[in-house]
Formats: sequence, C-alpha cells, structure tokens
Amino acid sequence: MIEGPEKLINVIQGEYRISDDPACVLSTVLGSCAAVCLTDPEAKIGGMNHFLLPHRAGREGEDVRYGAYSMELLINGLLKRGARKNRMTAKLFGGAKMLTQLRDIGVSNVAFAREFLQSEGIPIASESTGGNAARRIRFWPTDGRVKQFIVPGEVERVAPPVVAPPPPSSGEITLF
Repeated sequence: MIEGPEKLINVIQGEYRISDDPACVLSTVLGSCAAVCLTDPEAKIGGMNHFLLPHRAGREGEDVRYGAYSMELLINGLLKRGARKNRMTAKLFGGAKMLTQLRDIGVSNVAFAREFLQSEGIPIASESTGGNAARRIRFWPTDGRVKQFIVPGEVERVAPPVVAPPPPSSGEITLF
C-alpha cells in the first residue's frame, strides 16, 4: 500500500502523463473524448492519455489532441522508461454522446482506440465507454488500478425551434 499522501496529477484534453511513482494518481474527466490507461505491472510503470479526436482531418500532424499521435507518444514514452509492450495492458474510458445535435464523436474515439491497441498487440483488460454521462477517472499507473465516477448531469438536448407568432390579421401595417 501507499504510505503518505497521494500525488494527484490532472491529465487534461490533449495531454498524456507517465509515472513510476507509487503515490501518483492520474486523473481526468471525459465526455466524448477517450482516455487509454496503460500499465506494465512488472516494470511498475504506466501512463494515461486524453484525446479529442482519432485523427487530424486533412493532413498529418503532430498534435496530442489526436489519438493517433497521443497513442504513439504514450507507448513510446513507456518503452523509453523501461516498459515492454508484450507486458502492457490497457483500460479504455470515455466516448460518451454528450450533445444530441452533433455527430457521435465518442463512438469514433473508442473504435479508434480499440483498433490501435489491437494492431499494437496490447490487450484491453477492461473498458467503460459510451452512454451519455461524463466520467471522472482516477488511475494508479504503477499497478493499473482504476476508479471511475459517473459525473451527474443531463445530456444537452436540442430545444424545439422557436416559431414566430403570425402577423396580426387586422390589416394594419407598422413601419419602422
């Protein structure tokens, strides 16, 4: 067990963090974004990313907000610090549908993460994805434990259009 206070590190959109400190807890809040938590339990190191979209539309680029680059940075960062890919396990979170009037970006984020991890040969040990509520994730990178908290709130709904009242039928005309 951890002795002393935990060191909470927030991972915001477009970031990733890696730690081998047993007192470290990585935390993030996800809506339609996705987060992948990777751990090498033998090396006692892990990391978390938080990405907004799977790929950058139109051109290749190095931007951590996009899953393709974020996943590469996370995996390569772990490998540089002694982790081995064949020992890594993943936990996947996020991908909620937060706004009913927009396309379901969360589904795309989750599908991308699953495909990427499969192509890298990294098994997904568990996941909590989809739905319509935000999640707060707390991840202990050295042993892979995760706690998830559902953030209460309503899905934003599209309001019905406002219909202007019909003009008066008295035949009067008002000029401005």
